[in-house]
Amino acid sequence: MKILIRGGRVVDPASGRDQKADVAIAAGRVLAIGAAPDGFVPSREIDARGCVVAPGLVDLAVRLREPGHEHEGMLESEMAAAVAGGVTALACPPDTDPVLDEPGLVEMLRMRAEKLHQSRVFPVGALTRALQGEVLTEMVELSESGCVAFGQADVPIANTQVLLRALQYASSFGYGVWLRPQELYLGRGVAASGPLATRMGLAGIPVAAETIALHVVFELVRATGARVHLCRLSSAAGIELLRKAKSEGLPVTADVGIHSLHLTDTDLGYYDTRARLSPPLRQSRDRDALRAALAEGLIDVLVSDHTPVDADAKTLPFAEAEPGATGLELLLSLTLKWAAEQGVDMTAALARVTSEPARVLGPALGTLQASVGRLAVGGVADLCLFDPGRHWTVGPASLRSQGKHTPFEGLELPGVVRCTLVGGHVAYEAP
Repeated sequence: MKILIRGGRVVDPASGRDQKADVAIAAGRVLAIGAAPDGFVPSREIDARGCVVAPGLVDLAVRLREPGHEHEGMLESEMAAAVAGGVTALACPPDTDPVLDEPGLVEMLRMRAEKLHQSRVFPVGALTRALQGEVLTEMVELSESGCVAFGQADVPIANTQVLLRALQYASSFGYGVWLRPQELYLGRGVAASGPLATRMGLAGIPVAAETIALHVVFELVRATGARVHLCRLSSAAGIELLRKAKSEGLPVTADVGIHSLHLTDTDLGYYDTRARLSPPLRQSRDRDALRAALAEGLIDVLVSDHTPVDADAKTLPFAEAEPGATGLELLLSLTLKWAAEQGVDMTAALARVTSEPARVLGPALGTLQASVGRLAVGGVADLCLFDPGRHWTVGPASLRSQGKHTPFEGLELPGVVRCTLVGGHVAYEAP
């Protein structure tokens, strides 16, 4: 199909492009930015006046809930949520049931996702079998089946020798390792340690749970040279350790979740289970440090940490409720909200959810490396067209995800996605 997107503000963080221009699309690729080629006759035109035309968002933390947790989310519902949020590529962690530690499971997931013709799915394979932290998986076979990196999701590896061997193995093949920095035994609470958790009688998770794990990871990176992506940093102290590691030249990148970027432990309210999250919401100084580090570029990527949870798992006492919240459809709006509050321009803000996560994925994208997270002539036409001036109110009726629980419910947010294209076809169009 030939599509002409007329009169939009074209923003491509990867190239620094920010201009009003038309975008011509044919055969699933961007044919031209600016004047369409002679003889180009579109079969459809999209009026983008007043809107931003950007690369499709790339989200590095999306639980699709298949296989094993279909009561909390189906591929159909979560992929629909992705394109409704302008997300055209996503990485899913390996903590499915069964765990993504066998090539057949990875291939099945990718095949199911491809049949839906919506967002591109990039599975993260399990670093150890069944995520038990004891025996390494067959990373070569998992990589060949489509895994873009290897990790433990939210399950720490207690045995440092196993983690050392995993990083050595991954380094020898050039694989990326994604680790959530949390010490196993200190991380067994349900809220961030502090006066609030004490008053509420909730078991606390100290900042040391993150910083101890970071010290271990950085020492092992020094020893192995492995490329490590740190998932969901949550503390000011953790950011300072990241700063030292990057200044030293260690091959590390990091992300932060939308919840930690905007909320604090006071948002737990009266034991509001919508704010039962992992990592836990910390104090204002931590949130402010995260916001500044993302603006600076010290933290590379912003993620939704999308984890749909059903009503039964949330309608429990706070400490017993399942952690997690829906986030796919909020990622763009909360990026714009942060940028406006932090004084970050549109190009830099969108980089955190387009070109920067694509850079983390890197060569694992294969033939898509030059297209994902970019808007360039000749590249695959994965685009998001949104109106930054319109607002919408977060609520169950406005979310396509099967998970309806979010601590942002009732909040009015900027940025309404009008249209999402994946591979040149319209995967989502606002009613």
